[in-house]
Amino acid sequence: MNDYPFIRHLEELRRRIILCLITVIIASLTVYPFVNKILFYLTKPLERVIFTRPVEAFIVYIKLAIFGGLILSIPLILYQTWAFAGPGLKPNERRYVLFLIPLALVLFLAGGVFAYLVIIPLGLKFLLGFGSAWLVPMITVGSYISFFCIMTLAFGCVFELPAVILLLSKLGLVTPQILRKNRKYVILAIFVTAAVITPPDVFTQIMIAVPLMLLYELGIYISYWACRDRIRANGNTGLK
Repeated sequence: MNDYPFIRHLEELRRRIILCLITVIIASLTVYPFVNKILFYLTKPLERVIFTRPVEAFIVYIKLAIFGGLILSIPLILYQTWAFAGPGLKPNERRYVLFLIPLALVLFLAGGVFAYLVIIPLGLKFLLGFGSAWLVPMITVGSYISFFCIMTLAFGCVFELPAVILLLSKLGLVTPQILRKNRKYVILAIFVTAAVITPPDVFTQIMIAVPLMLLYELGIYISYWACRDRIRANGNTGLK
């Protein structure tokens, strides 16, 4: 009897996960007819890509369809997450989360767009610049799309940092002083994280680490704004 509420929560979690998976599948099937056009625009920075295995192009089409379906499904996934976790939160916590859900969505999309418009072209220009008359780059479509998906998702997650800091500050778990005091440890963690989530080349890791450090610095000021009432009550700026 004591385990019944826990089992019920597990059943609800399973039901919501299944709903999310079904949504991703339906969205992926919707995206699939447009994959050829999507691939054309994504590969524009390279002008031409190749494939070296008979199944490579097919796998890329499936991967892009799933990737597009996942992006389209983000609003419903966020809603299902909120519907599952929301009832267990306190009223002030629910208020903060309701404010942060659309903000998190906007930041994720902004990070993906930033990666597509700025980071990926710059990265390709730098990396392909090592080519020469006897060292000709021949990029396979599979390796390029994997690179694109990793960078887009990585920067989408990276851009969530201000929202995370805002939530933790509102909940009283972090302060500007704590963020500033632990900056050096965070910088180390940023470079370790960038090394884990990116391909094994230093330039790509730096491309993720630098924006993440800038977002962390922005997060310090966001934390000050979120904690301003408590900081003023203590009679300091919170930024020293």
